[in-house]
Amino acid sequence: MQDDGKMKTEHALPTTLEGGGLQPLPELRLAPVPLSDPAPHIPHPASRSRRFPTLLLAAIVAAGGIALRLVHWARFQGAGFDESLYRYYLAQLLQVGLGGYPEIVDHYLAVQEKLSGSILPPTRFLYIGCAYLWHGLFGGEPLACFYAVSRLFGVLTLGVAGGFARRLLAFDQRLALGAFALFAFSPLQIHLAQHALADGFFECFALGTLWALWECLRQPGHRGWLGTYAAGLALMVTTKENAFFVWVAILGLLAANHWLRWGTPTRALLVLTAVGPLAGVAVLVNLAGGLRPLVDVYRLGVPKNLQLAYAIATGDGPWHRYLLDLLTVSPLVFLLAAGMALRLRAGEERDRAYLFGLVFIAASYALMCNVKYGMNLRYAAMWDLPLRVLAVGQLGLLAARAGRWQTWALAGMVALLCGYDVYQYHRLAVDFPLYELAPADLLRALQVLK
Repeated sequence: MQDDGKMKTEHALPTTLEGGGLQPLPELRLAPVPLSDPAPHIPHPASRSRRFPTLLLAAIVAAGGIALRLVHWARFQGAGFDESLYRYYLAQLLQVGLGGYPEIVDHYLAVQEKLSGSILPPTRFLYIGCAYLWHGLFGGEPLACFYAVSRLFGVLTLGVAGGFARRLLAFDQRLALGAFALFAFSPLQIHLAQHALADGFFECFALGTLWALWECLRQPGHRGWLGTYAAGLALMVTTKENAFFVWVAILGLLAANHWLRWGTPTRALLVLTAVGPLAGVAVLVNLAGGLRPLVDVYRLGVPKNLQLAYAIATGDGPWHRYLLDLLTVSPLVFLLAAGMALRLRAGEERDRAYLFGLVFIAASYALMCNVKYGMNLRYAAMWDLPLRVLAVGQLGLLAARAGRWQTWALAGMVALLCGYDVYQYHRLAVDFPLYELAPADLLRALQVLK
């Protein structure tokens, strides 16, 4: 058998008696036989026993993350400004039905024309539509329907994040489980699942699209992943205007692939990168009753956001504001992620997985930090998983110093970080009734400002 273990090799019988002496027989060649031919591979019981603790830990982490999202324990009990508008749009939709959606858009345009500032538009259809579907299935007050949708998609986002981390860190499933745990106990993720805000809902589709892009690059031409990728792009457009930031970041990833070699961008992938968002725009055009009303929604809303007093008070800041906000909410995770980002090398195979998330953050950050009066930590929720993947990579390097105890060291550090993040959420949202993630409110919740 060859050292590589792939197929049987040549064998020769040593000697035999012939003509009164030992003579070598002609060499006997055996046809190569693949090892997989005799019988299908059956996992050894020992391999199953090694997988069991990992699956058990994953189940425990998932159960904890789901409980934190489903159980309402935030102290803020009122309805925020955005939540009140979502409730109003759903109430209108319940009156006129899906066929009357152009009437809702027309009413918005009439109201927005008279306002000095901007309000969120009804073109965030998918979030409103899911609440409409929830009401049709289970009933309930409009705002309660949005709460239910936020919790449901908080759980779905947790599942998407776990699957994406498992594929991104396929070279070490211990790290993948660690990233999943850090995401499950993230204060930002818990907060978004506790309120009727579209940002956590949008994040589910953003992460799903990013995962599909990774798979399309690694498995060129895979129809299932191509379809998922196109659908994700379209659904993001029908959910929130931030889809533009994700789309630009995807273009950045495709450009960076030339040097970082994550995979092969096929022609179909490039075509769908353009077609997917256009399909989402086509849906919005139909819902708005035409292209002109849809253009008017953004023509009236975007400029007036620069005159909205609340946006001026909470949405401004220097380019590094997002860094400060992330450092405030999850300081240990942010510092670990920053440390890992500084040591990455494009030539190392494992580092390319970390660079995929880092390039996504950098490309979208470059746009998002330049939107005047339009910065909010809620918009950065889609960076949470890539940051926690980077953080667990740094923990893996630290744990490696523990030698044969490195698995236990990694598990202990991840558990401590998860506990600290839950403590942070308790300080922010339970001890202090935090609703809006503005810098002043965050600092007051942590008693930096009195």
